[in-house]
Amino acid sequence: MSKNQGYIFKYNEDERVIFRLSGTGSSGATIRIYLERRSDDTSIKVEDALKEMSDNALMLSQINELSGRDRPTVIT
Repeated sequence: MSKNQGYIFKYNEDERVIFRLSGTGSSGATIRIYLERRSDDTSIKVEDALKEMSDNALMLSQINELSGRDRPTVIT
């Protein structure tokens, strides 16, 4: 565990959402959101598997309203 590395929300043993800042200063920092879900189903698309988690994370964090953005600039 590292201090000040962001916020981790565990929904159950197999799902978590991580919010953290990336950048060296207070100006131009990037908010990174990591969505993680363990599944043995190899037939499901990643976007479909994470859709509900993504929607919940965006709603709870109000990141769209606070940032003024309606979509991410980068998805990896």
